[in-house]
Amino acid sequence: MRAGELALHVLDYGGTARPLVMLPGISNPAVTMDFIARELTDLVRPVIVDVRGRGLSDSADSYSLQDYVGDLVAVIDTLELSAPVVMGHSMGARIAALAASQGVGAMSGTVLVDPPMSSGPGRGPYPVPLTMFTSQLDQAAQGVTPDEVAQQWPTWPAHEHGIRARWLSSCDHEALRQTHAGFEADDFFAVWAAVPAPTVLMYGTHSPMVTARDIRDARAANPAARFIEVANAGHMVFWEAFDAGITALRDAVADMIGSR
Repeated sequence: MRAGELALHVLDYGGTARPLVMLPGISNPAVTMDFIARELTDLVRPVIVDVRGRGLSDSADSYSLQDYVGDLVAVIDTLELSAPVVMGHSMGARIAALAASQGVGAMSGTVLVDPPMSSGPGRGPYPVPLTMFTSQLDQAAQGVTPDEVAQQWPTWPAHEHGIRARWLSSCDHEALRQTHAGFEADDFFAVWAAVPAPTVLMYGTHSPMVTARDIRDARAANPAARFIEVANAGHMVFWEAFDAGITALRDAVADMIGSR
C-alpha cells in the first residue's frame, strides 16, 4: 500500500474480528511483534505496520511523529479497517497517542505500551543514547548472530534473538536519528492529556522510560485513562515478561471491543 510517495508494508493476519493495528518501537520492524500478534488472533485481527524506514517499508526524508500518524491513517484507510483499536509500543505508543488526540482513523481505543515519558521538554534526555542505536545498526549491517544478540538481551525469548539478528539492519539510520531526537523534543504529556477514552497505558515496573513521577503526572493529566503495571518488566515489556504482558494486553483489548 502507499502513503503518498511511500510504499508501506504490513503483516495482516486476516479474519473478521475487530482490527488491532500494532505499531512497533524505534528499531523494531513489524516481524518483531509477530510473537505478540499470534497470541491475539482468536480475539482480534492483528495488523502490524512496518513503520517508514523499517522492515519492508520505504525510507523517507522526514520521520516526524506527524509523518508516522499519516502513515497509520493510510493503513487504516487503505485496508478499510473499521473502528480499529491501535496498540503501540515505545515509539509506536507515541504515534498512537498523537493520532488519537487528533481524532484520526476512527479508532475505538488505544493501548500505549511503555511510551517514552521520562524524556521530553522539561523532563530529561532519552535514557538510551543515539550512539547505542547506531552502533547496533552498524554491527547488524556487518552481520550479527542470534548468540551475539542474546549477549545484549539475555532475557528475551530465543526466537526474538534470531529475528533481531536478521531484521535490525533493515532500519534506516536517519529514521532512528530523527525519531530519537523527537523523543526529547516532542512533548508527550501535551498529547497525552488529549487522548480520549478508552485508553490504556501499560508500563514495566523497571522501565527507565516510565518513572513513578511520570505515572503520577500521567494520572493527573488524563484521569479517564486506565493504567496497567506489568511486574518484572523493563521497557521491552513483552520481551521481558511475556506471560504477564500478553495477559494484560488481552484484558485491555477485550474490554475495548466488548468481548469479555
